[in-house]
Amino acid sequence: MNKSELIDAIAAQADLPKAAAGRALDAMIDSVSEELTKGEQVVLVGFGTFSVKERAARTGRNPRTGEPIEIAAATIPSFKPGKALKDAVNS
Repeated sequence: MNKSELIDAIAAQADLPKAAAGRALDAMIDSVSEELTKGEQVVLVGFGTFSVKERAARTGRNPRTGEPIEIAAATIPSFKPGKALKDAVNS
């Protein structure tokens, strides 16, 4: 499912015009992104938790040459699914 298909599904289930569903989805994505940028987490009970994790610097290998390379530390977004989502997928 891509973004336009998701907008169509939201519009159908919520009985909204596609334009309003698109704006709602964009607002949700922007809000989650903004909170993660601040280092906060977003908890949607039953669905899951969006959070930010720190990944330490490490040494990796160049797959072409086999030479060791330094991989810089990074801040990455993370998602942990909630129980209801896990149960829905596994049923």
